[in-house]
This record gives sequence, structure tokens and C-alpha cells, in this order.
Amino acid sequence: MKLTPEQAVQLHGFNNLTKSLSFNMYDICYTKTTEERDAYIEYVDEQYNADRLTAILKSVSEIIGANILNIAKQDYIPQGASVTMLVSEGPVAEMDTETFDETPGPLPDSVVMHLDKSHITVHTYPESHPDEGISTFRADIDVSTCGEISPLKALNYLIHSFEPDMMTMDYRVRGFTRDINGRKLFIDHDISSIQNYIPEKDKKLYDMIDVNVYQENIFHTKCKLKAFDLDNYLFGYTKEKLSPEEQASITERLKVEMDEIYYGKNMKRGSIYIK
Repeated sequence: MKLTPEQAVQLHGFNNLTKSLSFNMYDICYTKTTEERDAYIEYVDEQYNADRLTAILKSVSEIIGANILNIAKQDYIPQGASVTMLVSEGPVAEMDTETFDETPGPLPDSVVMHLDKSHITVHTYPESHPDEGISTFRADIDVSTCGEISPLKALNYLIHSFEPDMMTMDYRVRGFTRDINGRKLFIDHDISSIQNYIPEKDKKLYDMIDVNVYQENIFHTKCKLKAFDLDNYLFGYTKEKLSPEEQASITERLKVEMDEIYYGKNMKRGSIYIK
């Protein structure tokens, strides 16, 4: 069932459907020594400190038309950060027709969306392999809204903010609202895939897998960059400083790491797990 901008379906009271987007991004890096690993972790920890993450979430709140009521932020020792925002309905005079379209949302230059009550959170997780070699930075962003618009409209901006090597997205609509005759409405907009909220030029960059449970209003999409350039995964130097054998070995390790995250399982080579 689909609500139009003209509100063809009249509701009994307000729209209290809960729509939740979980956006998980990964940045992968090869760090040959302990010093390189520590420098990389320090770098990404500073790049995505609590202040910068707060600025990103403020832009998300603008895109979905929300007033920020409260901000809690924290940088952790030795690394990591988190930000939580409590938001309420934004001062939007009228609903834009694109609110109901299954299309990518805007970048933050205009506010055209509507939100009732919600929260937005982000947590970061820098980590490294115990045998050195691979370091990973992960950020988890959760946008939960109640009301007429979908947090998926913030997805385009989040992708551009982080430019991830890999990303996993989950979207779920929970609860129900009622029309004036008491009939329950379990979703108020059409959606066939989270991919429809990602611009075409960005989709061309990634391999994508969908796992959707339509009857339960649960949608899952995961993405991995198609192109691989070793220089993009080295910290502090370029591949020209490595021998061809080193380049091949590091490339294999990085691709295995990315495949394991993408497919959600440890990969085997023969009977031995790749370290």
C-alpha cells in the first residue's frame, strides 16, 4: 500500500510506523609493520573523531528534516568514537513529492523531508589483525525514524561522506498505523530494494547482493568495490616500493579479507584458513 503526497489514504491519528536504516561501512588497509598499523589507526581515528561524526549526523538530520534536541558524543581511548542524537519533527511546511519516491536522497543543500521523533547514532571500530598485515576501520550508523519519510533518503549522503571500500545496509519497517476505518497499514511506501536509493553512478562501482524478506518488510544489501588498485590499500607508500612477489601476496591477503567481510564467513584455501 502506498501513500501519495496528496495523502489519498487518511490515517486515524498520526503515522507511527518505525523505519530503521543501519549503514555499516568498512575501510581496509595493509599495514606491514606495527608502526604502520599504529599510524593508520591513529589516522582514521582522527579523520572520524567525534566532532567530524557529529557534523555528518547533523547533515543527516537536515536531509530528513529533523530538529536536533540533544547530542551526546565521545572519543574513546585508545581509539574509537560514538555520537548519539535525539531529534524531533523538523519545521517543514509541506511534503515534497520525492519523499515517496524510491530514489536516492539529496546531498545536504536543501531540506525537504519530514520526521516525527527519532534518533541517529554512529559508532566507530578501528581494528587490526593479530598477525599484523591487515587493518580495518568500521563505522556503524543507525537512523531510526517515526512518521512519513524513510531514513533511506540519507543513504546517498552517507555513501559520499565515507566513500567506503565495502558497505552493508539493513532497512526495516516495524509496527503499524491505521486508516480512518481502523485497517492496519504495515508500510506506507513502495520499496523493492535498497539499491534503488543509491545513484546509478555509485552502483556501477560496486558488486552488490540483496537479501530481502518482502513479506516482513526487511531489506538487506551489501556492496564491495569492483575495481582494485593496490595503491589505495597501502598506508604511507606505494606499490612501486614492493617487489612483484610482495604485491601479489598483499593483494591476495586484501582480497581475502574483503571477501570474508562481504560473504560473512572465513575463506579457506585447501584445508588451511588463510591468515
